Amino acid sequence: MDATLENTLKEGKLRRQINALIVAHLRGENLNQAAAAVASATMTSLTTEVSPNRLLELVSKGLVAERDEGLKGVSSTSLLNVTGGFPSMPNMVNAIDFSAMQDVKGPSKNFPKHESKHVSEHKNIARCARFSPDGQFVATGSSDYSIKLLEVSKIKQMMVSDVREGPIRPVIRTFYDHAEPINDLDFHPQGTILVSGAKDNTIKFFDFSKTVARKAFRVIQDTHNVRSVSFHPSGEFLLAGTDHHLPHLYDVNTFQCYLSSNFQDLNMISPINQVRYSISGSMYVTASKDGSVLLWDGVTAQCIRQIVGAHGMTETTCASFTKDQRFVLSCGKDSTIKLWEVGTGRLVKQYLGAVHTQLRCQAVFNETEEFILSIDEPNNEVVIWDALTAEKVARWHSNHVGVPRWLQHSPTEAAFITCGTDRSVRYWKEVM
Repeated sequence: MDATLENTLKEGKLRRQINALIVAHLRGENLNQAAAAVASATMTSLTTEVSPNRLLELVSKGLVAERDEGLKGVSSTSLLNVTGGFPSMPNMVNAIDFSAMQDVKGPSKNFPKHESKHVSEHKNIARCARFSPDGQFVATGSSDYSIKLLEVSKIKQMMVSDVREGPIRPVIRTFYDHAEPINDLDFHPQGTILVSGAKDNTIKFFDFSKTVARKAFRVIQDTHNVRSVSFHPSGEFLLAGTDHHLPHLYDVNTFQCYLSSNFQDLNMISPINQVRYSISGSMYVTASKDGSVLLWDGVTAQCIRQIVGAHGMTETTCASFTKDQRFVLSCGKDSTIKLWEVGTGRLVKQYLGAVHTQLRCQAVFNETEEFILSIDEPNNEVVIWDALTAEKVARWHSNHVGVPRWLQHSPTEAAFITCGTDRSVRYWKEVM
């Protein structure tokens, strides 16, 4: 075959594949009119069997490869000026398609047995925790104003009974730089930067690559109590949920703060309990004290959907996206956990049977999104549901003296962390 003709055929096949990916992505985002327009213009089938996640996955991998090539030789101190690339996305092959299985009935899956161990303790209530994107570190924040950074590999060593080389100390850094309790934490997606939000109205940046550093190397002074923080996947922007009713969007290089321009249409007056970006950064979600859940465009910072009264008149304590960005999981002080469809705002599933009316309770997926974990306050238990059937499949005593205040699952493996009002931090991992 003529080389020119062969190249033309290959290029044509590639274009058809790209068009199919775009159509599948648009349909996955519930942008059906746009999908139909692209399909018509490119003569692509609207019923393509391509996964709606495939385009994001390929683009993410390409950007990571491009970033890694460009970052060769770049020091950790330059990380906040890095402009390229999204983080490596978790494997989406195992992501649950809730839209295709909304009325699943039948037997639920068994959640694997876990063991837990006390791995750290603060001097006051352990209020929050966050795993790094690669699952290698976990940070905890406390009412004693401190932040502890733990190395997961050392935690696992602690949990092996026949290790006798001496005491294993999983806490590798302790930071003291806040004047009030810590509310939330997040890791920079591309480097050794940990960020914290606290009641002292500040957001602080810590470089944990420096073994002697105990203070923040950069500080954002907000005007309100900073309840929640979330990095954009590029690492270039940081969201803050505060006692102010609008999310504060910061450029991490200039510290310029941006607010939504359509806030006057929203009738919002309530503080924000939590902010979280979607995996691609194309959207973010806020959970408010007035019981609402709001979805925002990650580029324009416009509110694109309000779910008013998502948890009645009680606080919405947390909200986060599924991996495919098509659903949001929320938890409220009405003792319900709910799954919402992003495109329509429709309630898809409810997870009932755990009481949480007092604390800022978290509801989280496990790493495969097959299960949901949360806390039952009166019984001091960790409760687990099958994500598809919404059936409770396990209830375990938390092993804390007093109710856990926070629960966070590892993004990469069958493990999670609980933080207690008893000041302790416990690590849970699957029993093999």
